[in-house]
Amino acid sequence: MSAPDVSIVIVSYNARADLERCLASLASNRPVASHEVIVVDNASTDGSGDAARAAGVQVIDAGQNLGFARANNIGIRASHGRNVLLLNSDTVVPAGAVDGLLSELTGEPAIAVVGPRLVDVTGRAELSFGSMIGPINEMRQKRRARGDVDALTRTRRYPDWVSGACLLVRRADADAVGLLDERYFMYTEDVDFCAAMRARGRRILFTPTAEIVHLRGRSAAADPAAARLAFDRSRLAFYEKHHPIWAPVLRLYLRLRRADM
Repeated sequence: MSAPDVSIVIVSYNARADLERCLASLASNRPVASHEVIVVDNASTDGSGDAARAAGVQVIDAGQNLGFARANNIGIRASHGRNVLLLNSDTVVPAGAVDGLLSELTGEPAIAVVGPRLVDVTGRAELSFGSMIGPINEMRQKRRARGDVDALTRTRRYPDWVSGACLLVRRADADAVGLLDERYFMYTEDVDFCAAMRARGRRILFTPTAEIVHLRGRSAAADPAAARLAFDRSRLAFYEKHHPIWAPVLRLYLRLRRADM
């Protein structure tokens, strides 16, 4: 039996309603390309795993909440596709979106990763790509996010990273960089993953021709304090890895900010 064109890996943690909606969209808008769907359940207590099994997809019980990067790696290692689509459970996949991403990826050999245009349920675009995270670029990204995001996301471009909410990667490239860096429990793992690709001379593509609905912020809304802590830890880990000179400054800033809260 030949490998499918794409393995769709979805990590879920206590997001049953979102997961059911995501899987239903994939079932209703089945990609033409051969594919498999794998759900990695991070020990949810809301029946997410059972709901995914009822939907007829493969489910891997992680046994505990392993975070986003580690759980995705489990799904990638268990999959067989020539390409891997990392997909958040809080997404809705329209007809043709997966095939459109595959067409972009396979159409240009130098591309390792491709990300789509992400929009919310009202059609408002999300700034889902950017330049490498750093002290200056973080400020620039915030300014861009306050600008005309709709216009920014209408142009095909080669950024430094695309969002891990929906990220298609060639398996060969994912394997070459050792998959996702598991020091990131949640947040910035997508930027780091794309940086590893670019370090090998590979390209990252953002394409507006494929569009995915992203109901962002669900995990953070459920536990804002935990989400903020996870973000801070991942951000610090990122700086320690990529900008070690700036890491002590960031560590001090985070400590002072927590003291003021």
